Amino acid sequence: MAASLVKAFTTTSKLLSLLVLFLLASCGSDSQGPGIPNVPVSEQINVNSQLYTRLRQDGGYVYLNSGYKGIIVIRQNANLYLAFERACPYDPTADAPCGQVEADQSNLFMVDACCGSQFNFQGGVMAGPAVYGLRQYRTTLNGTLLSIFN
Repeated sequence: MAASLVKAFTTTSKLLSLLVLFLLASCGSDSQGPGIPNVPVSEQINVNSQLYTRLRQDGGYVYLNSGYKGIIVIRQNANLYLAFERACPYDPTADAPCGQVEADQSNLFMVDACCGSQFNFQGGVMAGPAVYGLRQYRTTLNGTLLSIFN
C-alpha cells in the first residue's frame, strides 16, 4: 500500500512539474519589449537607389519613416539586411527624441540617448537599462528590392 502511494505521488509530482514547465514556456511572447505597439509594416525599398547609398556597404544603415517610431535598416552583407523598430524597449512611449534608437556617431552600435541603452547591430542589448533587444522586422531581398514586413 505504501509503495503504491509513493508511486502515485511521484507520478503526480512529475505531471505537475511538466504542467508548470509548459505554462512557463507558453507565457513567452514574440514581441521584443513590453509596451511597443504592434503596427503594420509593409515597406519595399530599392537598395541601389540614390536615397539609400549607405546600404551599398556592409555596416551601412538608413532610417525609414515606418513602424511605430521608425525603422533602421542595416546591411550585414550584400545578401542580408536587418530591420529593427527604433522604439527603445526600455521606454518606448517616451516623447521624441527620447525612446528612439539611432546609430551612435562611431557607427559601432545603436543608442537611445535619453536612457543610455545600447544595442549592437544585430539588435541585442549591450548596455541597459533596457533588458529586451530591439523588435526585429522580417526582410527578404529579391534582386535589389528589399521587402520589410511583420
